[in-house]
Amino acid sequence: MEKVKLEIVGLSYSQTQSGAYALVLAEVGGKRRLPIIIGGFEAQAIAIELEKMVPTRPLTHDLFKSFATSFSIQIKEIIIYKLVEGIFYAKIICEKDGFSTEIDARTSDAVAIGVRFSSPIYTYENILSSAGILLDENEPNDDPMDIMNFDDESEGTEMKEELKSKSIEDLEEELNIAIENEDYELASKIRDEINKRTS
Repeated sequence: MEKVKLEIVGLSYSQTQSGAYALVLAEVGGKRRLPIIIGGFEAQAIAIELEKMVPTRPLTHDLFKSFATSFSIQIKEIIIYKLVEGIFYAKIICEKDGFSTEIDARTSDAVAIGVRFSSPIYTYENILSSAGILLDENEPNDDPMDIMNFDDESEGTEMKEELKSKSIEDLEEELNIAIENEDYELASKIRDEINKRTS
C-alpha cells in the first residue's frame, strides 16, 4: 500500500465533542487534511513538545522517551494504518540493534511519542482518500506555531486582554509560575503574548 507522509498543522478544541480536541494532520506536498479527535491529556502532551515547554515533572510520553533512549531504542516512524467506524489505529515502528518492532498504540499517544523523537508520521492512501478533507484553495497555509488554541472564544478574549496589559517581565514571571504549576494551557497563552511582542 502507498504511504503518505503527514505533518501536524492544527490542534484546537473539538467543535463536535466536549472536552476533546481536534488534531489536524496535513498531507506533505498536498492539499488534504486528516482531522483526528483526541483527548485533552494527549493534546496537551503534543502541544508541550511542539512549543518546546519543559514540564516540572516528566509526562508519560516523556517517560517513554527516556526509557527508550536509555535502552538505545529508536522510534523510526509512526503509521496510522487503519480506520474502523471513525476510530484511527496507529503503530509505533521501533528499532534496536538493526531489529525492527511494531507496537500498537492509540493514534494520539503515537503522535505524542513521535513528536518527541522527531519521527515522521505516515498514513496510507486509502485512509487519506476516505477520511481526508480537501483544503480550500482560498484558505491561508497553516502555521504549526499558531495552532495551540486551548481557549474558548469568550474566556480567551478576556484572558488576552488581561495579558496585553502586563509588562514583559510580569509575563515571563507568570510563564515560569504556570509551568511550575503544570498549567500548560495558561503557559501557552502567555508564551504567545510574549512572542507577539518580541518577534
